[in-house]
Amino acid sequence: AYERTCRCLCRKTNSVVVCVGYRLAPEHPFPAQFEDCLTASIHFLRTARDHGVDPSRVIVCGDSSGGTLTAAVAQALVGRRDLPRLRAQILIYPFLQCVDFSLPSYQQNEGVPILLKERTLVLGLKYVNVDLGIIEAVFKGCHISEDRRLKYQKWVSADYIPHEFKIRGYKPSPTYLPSKEICQVAEPMLDPVFSPLLAEDSVIAQLPETFILTCEFDVLRDDGLLYKKRLEDHGIKVTWCHLQDGFHGTVFFAPFG
Repeated sequence: AYERTCRCLCRKTNSVVVCVGYRLAPEHPFPAQFEDCLTASIHFLRTARDHGVDPSRVIVCGDSSGGTLTAAVAQALVGRRDLPRLRAQILIYPFLQCVDFSLPSYQQNEGVPILLKERTLVLGLKYVNVDLGIIEAVFKGCHISEDRRLKYQKWVSADYIPHEFKIRGYKPSPTYLPSKEICQVAEPMLDPVFSPLLAEDSVIAQLPETFILTCEFDVLRDDGLLYKKRLEDHGIKVTWCHLQDGFHGTVFFAPFG
């Protein structure tokens, strides 16, 4: 499905493009996909010269859930002294957190194709093999314990979304008490490999230069905006492109004209 997109990127940027054919869920449960991408990235960093590539100029890139994997791989490579440092990461409308599904972009675009709000969570729960019966509780935030809520609110909050992105509509959601049972079931969703926005500051501060693309009509828009803020707060150079008329999947469909 992505061959045309990758060929287009290769041609337009005059780059060597490696597309990782990672194993898919649900046949191969999380985190097999991350492990495959990390293994492939490490192998390429070690053998880049065999492909005519300067190992100091390797960039990891992905869109949507591929953006999640890209962010997770970049974080996993932080501090690796046995490998060349990544030159940059490119995150194209990435999924980065499952703490708050009431951010402005989720409220404004909950019914916008192709990635509806409920579909986003259904796919995520299937990915980490969590019972879909907890969907409503997760939408209410009952899967976040009080101590974690205090920790995460400095990273994931509508307060950090610029006012211009709330004009199309935003209403603060009521706070519901956490459920101990739901918190236990949803634990895998808070792993930074699944929710890279929840990585510790010590990891974020060592990430490479970053390009982030967001789309206005996309439930994941605010994930990108929040990650942009976290990176910039730690002095990471970020290039941000926002497609005012864009929707989730825009880059994938672009090569098809």
